[in-house]
Amino acid sequence: MQFRVNRELALNIVQSEIRGVWLSSFVKHLTKYNSQLRKCGIASCLRNFRTDFLEEWPTPGTGPHFDISMQSNFTGLVGKTVHLVCKVKNLGNRTVSWVRHRDIHLLTVGRYTYTSDQRFEALHSPHTEDWTLRIRYPQRKDSGIYECQISTTPPIGHPVYLTIVEPVTIIVGAPDLFVNKGSTINLTCVVKFAPEPPPTMTWSHNSEVINFDSPRGGISLVTEKGPETTSRLMIQKAVPSDSGIYRCEPSNANPSSIKVHVVNEEHPAAMHHGDGSSSYTKTRPICFIILVIANIMFI
Repeated sequence: MQFRVNRELALNIVQSEIRGVWLSSFVKHLTKYNSQLRKCGIASCLRNFRTDFLEEWPTPGTGPHFDISMQSNFTGLVGKTVHLVCKVKNLGNRTVSWVRHRDIHLLTVGRYTYTSDQRFEALHSPHTEDWTLRIRYPQRKDSGIYECQISTTPPIGHPVYLTIVEPVTIIVGAPDLFVNKGSTINLTCVVKFAPEPPPTMTWSHNSEVINFDSPRGGISLVTEKGPETTSRLMIQKAVPSDSGIYRCEPSNANPSSIKVHVVNEEHPAAMHHGDGSSSYTKTRPICFIILVIANIMFI
C-alpha cells in the first residue's frame, strides 16, 4: 500500500511546477504523510501533502526565480575556458550557488569559490542577473550536469548540461599521397566535433604558409563550414617542387598533416591521381587471364 501511494505522490510532484527542488524537502513531507496514512484517506493525505509542500515554493514573479530564456546546454572545447551562465530575477537577499552533480560538490556561493580546484571560479558583476561559473582548462571529465541553485527554502535549482569535446582534424588520404607530375593535387581537410566551425583554416607547405597569390599560380582553396568543416586545397599542374609536407591547421583544433609525393612515373602500389582515379593498369592481368584460358583450351 505504502509503495503505491508513494508512487502517486511522486507523480503528482513531477507533473506540477515543483521541478528543481531538493529531494530532502520532498522526503521530509513524504515521511510525515506516510506515517499518517492510517489516520486519513489517500485523497486527504495527498491534498495535505501538496498543500504543505507547495507552501515552501516561492510564488512565480514575487520571489527569486530563474530567467526562462536561460541556456540549458553548453558545449566547450578541451583546454579552452568555458562559462556556465545562470540568470536569476528578484534575487533579493538570497544567494546563488553552483553545484556539480557528479559528486554533489559545492563549487561556488555568491561571488566566492568553495573548491580547491582553482580551475573553477565564481563571476558576478554587481546589479546584474548573471551568476557565472567559469571553468579554466576544461577536460572531457568535466562533462556532466551542473546546477545553479537559489537559497530559498527549500533551495530551487536549474540544471545545465556541459559537454566538453575534443575536435578531430584529418586529411583524407594521409599519411602519404602519390600524384603524377602535371596532375592536380587535391587535399581535403575535415574538422569534426568542434563546438563551432573554425574561424580560420591555415594551410602550409614544408612549414611555410601557402601564399595563394604567389607567382606559382594554380592554387585555390574552398572551405565549407558546418557541423563538419571541410577545407579543400587544390594545386594544379603538380611539379616535383610541390612535394613535401602539407599541414592543415584549424584555429580551434589540432592540426593534421600529409606527405605528398609528385612523381614522374606511375607507382601502382601507392599512386593516386588528383582526380581520384587509380593509376593501376587493369588491362595487364585481364590479358594474362585470357592467355591462360586460351592455352588450356588448345592443349
